[in-house]
Formats: sequence, C-alpha cells, structure tokens
Amino acid sequence: AQCAQESIYNLLPRLEEKPVKPPRYISTFRPSVKREVEKNKARWKTMGPAKVAVPSPKNFLQKHSKEPKLPARKKEQDSKKLPALSVPRRTDHPVMGIQSKKNFINTNAVAAITGLPKKPQPIYVDRRQGDKYLLETSGLVPKYIKKKDYGVTPKYVTQRNEEMKRAQKEYEAGILEHLKKRAMKQLSDEERRSLLQGLKKNWEEVYREFQGLSVEIDTIPKKIYKEKLESQMKQLEHDIEVIEKHKVIYIANE
Repeated sequence: AQCAQESIYNLLPRLEEKPVKPPRYISTFRPSVKREVEKNKARWKTMGPAKVAVPSPKNFLQKHSKEPKLPARKKEQDSKKLPALSVPRRTDHPVMGIQSKKNFINTNAVAAITGLPKKPQPIYVDRRQGDKYLLETSGLVPKYIKKKDYGVTPKYVTQRNEEMKRAQKEYEAGILEHLKKRAMKQLSDEERRSLLQGLKKNWEEVYREFQGLSVEIDTIPKKIYKEKLESQMKQLEHDIEVIEKHKVIYIANE
C-alpha cells in the first residue's frame, strides 16, 4: 500500500478543476405567466365574490313570512251572494211588545187529561242488587226475526246467482261447440286403403335404406343411424298392423 502511494506523479502540484455548470434553463413563457399571475392574484384572496352586498336592516325576517299564502279570490267568487243565515245578526233587534192571549195553564191541563199515558220502557235486571238496563237494546227482544224481509234473500245475492248461472251456461255451451268441432270422424274404406298403402310404401323405403347399410358397423354415427331406421320400421309395422286389424277407424276432426 505504501509503494502504491509513492509515485513521481504525486510530487507534481495538481490544479483543482471546478465543474462548469450549464446555463440555467429559463422558459420562454415566463413573462406571460408572470403577467397572468399578477393579473389574477387579487381574485383568489377571498372565498366567493370580492364585494358582497350588505343586507338592509329594513328587510328583516318577519313572522309567518315563509308560510304558504292562499291565492287571491277571483271576481266571480266575490260576486256570489252569501247564503242566508238562520242565526240572527248582531245588528238585528228582537220584536218587542207582542203579547199572547193563550192560557197555558188550561192548555196544559187539557193536554194532560186527554193525552195517553206514557208506557214505561221495558227493563231487565241481571241480579237482585244489580242495575237496570233497557230491554230493547240488550238483544233479548226478538225484533229482527219479526221483520217483513227476515229470511228473504237479498236482491244483490239473487242477481249474482243468476249471473253465475248464466256464465256457467255460456261456458258449457262453448265447451259443447268446441267438442262438436273436434268430433271424431270415421275414415272411409278408400281413405283407409290409401293410408295403408302409404304406410307400406314408407316401410319399403326405410327397409331399402336399412338394406343399404354396411355390413360392419364400426362407428358411432353408423350405429345411431341403424337404431333410428330400426325404430322407424317398428313404428310403421305397428301402425300397419293396427289399421289391418281394425276395419272401422275414427280420427279427430281438427
């Protein structure tokens, strides 16, 4: 390490080289930015507008000022006359000086003598020391069963029953008409013969396709096709047997 430090070049004085800094970058938009900042500087000093109108002390909040007001009355309503009041007005004066010559004592005595005596209301008592109650409102008097219309079916019930019966009849008539339209139709001998020939022809075509299959069924599509032909032949054989067995055949009239 000492040998490495001892060198002839270390005896020469060295000049310290200062790094030269590049010139500072200045944007070309600097003056325009400064002008915009100075121009808009005063607007950001407050929250909201710079000058706010001071409210007048005369425009204070008054009582019931924020309640909804009724619309103004129309002229037609104002022109209508008020209805006549049965209660006397405040400005009306009673008629004075009218005297009656009726003898109320004799009138009351005659009414008491000739009048029918009042019948006492029927009451009931629930116990010996109990209170008295009216018998009519107790529910013990059979006054409802003695009414003229007691037990009579109300008109709305009879009307509803008639409407239900009418609707049921219309529904049954519609079903009968539908069944008549779809009634069974008997096949004639000629139609039965042509149907049998068509089934046999279809069976021959399916059998011809079945005969044309390869002897070795080594793939799944061949196997599926063979099973499909066999099911079609079985169905056609069953239909031919049914038609040959039954001489009379009915079908739905669609």
